[in-house]
Parts: sequence; C-alpha cells; structure tokens
Amino acid sequence: MADFQQIEWDASLVADCQALVRLALAEDLGGQQDWTTAGLVPAKRRGTARVVTRGAGMVAGIHVLGLVVEQMQADITVTERVADRQAVEPGTTLAILTGSVRDLLTAERTCLNLLSRLMGIATLTSHYAAAVAGSSAAVYDTRKTTPGWRRLEKYATRCGGARNHRRGLYDAVLIKDNHLAQRGAEAGDVAGAVREMRQFLAQQQVAGANMLIEVEVDGLQQLQDCLAAAPDIVLLDNMSLEQLREAVRLRDSLAPAVELEASGGVTLATIGDIAATGVERISVGALTHSASALDLGLDWADNGHNFS
Repeated sequence: MADFQQIEWDASLVADCQALVRLALAEDLGGQQDWTTAGLVPAKRRGTARVVTRGAGMVAGIHVLGLVVEQMQADITVTERVADRQAVEPGTTLAILTGSVRDLLTAERTCLNLLSRLMGIATLTSHYAAAVAGSSAAVYDTRKTTPGWRRLEKYATRCGGARNHRRGLYDAVLIKDNHLAQRGAEAGDVAGAVREMRQFLAQQQVAGANMLIEVEVDGLQQLQDCLAAAPDIVLLDNMSLEQLREAVRLRDSLAPAVELEASGGVTLATIGDIAATGVERISVGALTHSASALDLGLDWADNGHNFS
C-alpha cells in the first residue's frame, strides 16, 4: 500500500535547517558578537575540539554542524566522524572541529543545541522501534512537533527507525471527530464523509492526486460503518487491546486492504502489546513532544595535540 512521503536529508530540509540556524545565531548574538570571547581570547588563537556524546544514542542531523559554520562564515573545519542513523555509545566522538578558537567558542552552543535536540528525538524513537521489532506494526510520528522544527524533527524520527506520518494538512487527508461533527445533518455518517472526500479530491486534479484518505474512529461500530467506504487507513483512537484485536478481525473480514493505525497515549510500556494486536501502524506523539535532548559536549584538545 502507498504511504506518506518520507523525509530525507535533501535540499528542502537543508533550507529548513538554515532558517533555524539563522534564528539561533540571531538570538545568541543579537547582530553583535560574543563579547566574552572577544575580550579574553586572542584573535589568532587556533584550536581543536571534539563534539562528544555523554550518553548512548542515535545520530541524527550531524550535518547541522557544517551548516552553523557556513552561516557564521566561521574559520572552522568540520570533520564528521559518524553518520546519521548510526547508534553510538557514551564518549563517542561525533565530529572534530578545528580552527579559530574565537569562532569555535561562539558556535559551540548553537551547534550543540541543534544536534542534541535531533539526536534526542532519534534516540527515543529507536527505543519505540525496538519495542515493536518482529511484529507487523511500524511506529509513526505525528504533527505534535515544535513549530518551525517539524520536518527536521520528523527526519530525526526516521533516523531512529520510525515512519513519517503526514507532514502537514496539505499532503494527506485525516478526517477526525471534529470534522465529522461539523458536517451538520450528516455528522454521524463516517462512510459518507469518506466518499465525499474522495469525490472532492478527484475534482482537485493535481492537488488531490494520490492523496491518502485516513479517518479516525473511536468505536467498533464506527469502524464497521467506515470500512464500507474503504478508506486507505483507519485511525483507532484510544482503544483497548481487546478492541484493537476485534478491530483487526473486523477489518480482515470486511476490508482487508485497509490498514489500521492505533493511536492515543502510547508509551514504551504499552507499545509492544499494541503491536501484538495485528495493527499495521502505531502513531506516537511522544517521539517529538516528549523527547529529551541527548547530552552532548565539546571537549578541547590540549595545546599542540590533534585528535585522530
């Protein structure tokens, strides 16, 4: 079955990252300079430092270091030592930065903030992905992202082993309870809403071409009703394990081509049991809204020493 478009590190994502880098540098420097560094560090001083992880994690967004250096027009050479989607242990050198010590000190916090956020998301996601390994289910992210960071955060979930759900309101249809409630006299007709949406998309030509239609249901009767219209995906909202198992049985007998997505309050403690019910998709808002930044640091070389 077709899926949502998956996010990779491409020109569009680089543009998103560059916009964040510009904002981050503007809020740190205010159009001026790092006065502490300028006042204490000789202009000609050069040095080498390592970006090091303090904990185990999953690499995501390693190229942001180079983008920060580029935006600053800094006298720094970045040597990446790891690749995105790579698992790393505590103490791993992620990159080596060599050049102007003034520039290194000025860039440090922006580099670490961006990279630690993305690696924190990828690391948490990798735990969820491991918890469903061997099942028929895949972990999906959501739109519960930091404003302005969405595609970067979704890229990080991909690095951690998840699949991307829709990027926004523009690239897939998700009919939720509030949409159904606002249909007036036809509010309870889930199958009718799916058919109406399909007809509407067919009239949109390019905009509606190949757009997935997903509908949210919160009960088994509602599921049975909507299966008659054969949406691409049905989102099963906050259902118990027994309800999820029964939903799979209903789908298998009535519309086996429809995929089922479990959602609502999914945690690391519950996702394995949810995956065992037979659903194909499990969406987890926590991947992005509850991930902690991975602890990273900048370790400096002794004078005259180069890290290998």
